[in-house]
Amino acid sequence: MNFKYVLTALLIALLMASCTTTSQQNNDNMEQKPVAGVDGNKYVPYDERTGDEAVVYFTRNLSAEGLIMAYEQVNKMIEGRVAVKLHTGEQHGPNIIPSAWVKALMEKDLKGATIIETNTYYEGDRYTTELHRKTLEVNGWTFCPVDILDEEDTVTLPVVGGKWFDKMSVGSHLKNYDSMVALTHFKGHTQGGFGGSNKNIGIGCADGRIGKAWIHTTPGQDDQWDIKEEEFMERMTESTKASIDFFGKHVTYVNVMRNMSVSCDCEGLEAEPVVTPNVGILSSTDLLAIDQACIDIIYAMTEEEHHDMLERIESRHGLRQLSYMKELGMGHDRYILIDLDNGGKRITAKEAAKGLKPFVQEK
Repeated sequence: MNFKYVLTALLIALLMASCTTTSQQNNDNMEQKPVAGVDGNKYVPYDERTGDEAVVYFTRNLSAEGLIMAYEQVNKMIEGRVAVKLHTGEQHGPNIIPSAWVKALMEKDLKGATIIETNTYYEGDRYTTELHRKTLEVNGWTFCPVDILDEEDTVTLPVVGGKWFDKMSVGSHLKNYDSMVALTHFKGHTQGGFGGSNKNIGIGCADGRIGKAWIHTTPGQDDQWDIKEEEFMERMTESTKASIDFFGKHVTYVNVMRNMSVSCDCEGLEAEPVVTPNVGILSSTDLLAIDQACIDIIYAMTEEEHHDMLERIESRHGLRQLSYMKELGMGHDRYILIDLDNGGKRITAKEAAKGLKPFVQEK
């Protein structure tokens, strides 16, 4: 009897140990780090894309009048308390959207709207609210209210369908608004490869201490910017999704393809010299479509015109922004490009990039 008892007890113990090991393996599998996508350095030509077409408007008129015309094509759902998400730049930054253009737009079409910003993750001219407000004054953003969203606190917004986040930390004031206009200076970017509307919102609405850290830094790392390439693009895009989902249909996008350094406006006077030609202004209610159209125009340029920008975009695997937006249902990578300068006819990105003049810095 004792032998049978011992044998039975041993079998039970082995069975329990096996179940515990299997359970632990299942838990470990569930807690494994997500796997980033691939091919962020590979451009997908238009005829290889699938799905419906969105509408993107285009003008070559780089002026306050051109900005107003582009915006007025896509403003039907902008109502209530309106936030204008704008990169206001480091002190004396040479490439930001001219404040006079934005003033003209707001006086005509966005009366009572507020420019929104957040403090930066890096130490500089906009690291604290006090420094940020001084920089706003230096750069001429004094003609309307500017709300630093994380001046007081942060809140989290859900990330639906994300693999890196289930929520994103943003400036608490974001929830004070009913609609958002993403007014974006399209250019290169040191981490993202390019900075379009996706970057403007994904980094620009995340608060300076928590949200931006979630996007840029693996906890415990000495390198503040250790998250790179496809993983960074996906984290940034999930952050964007949290903000645009909050506004629903009450968000629209304008991209200004002017003074396109390969550097972000965060680099201010230290930005790399501009060599890519100025193009024009695009607008859409479709986030993916507008950033995709800008990229398509860049790729449609001559080798001399787009060499530096393509090197920046592909070396950072920045095209993963576009493919991940599509995976998350954040818009369409096929679109009808409407030429506002020629009676609203449909054109291609190649036609939009035709006859560009070499860049000359404005004085």
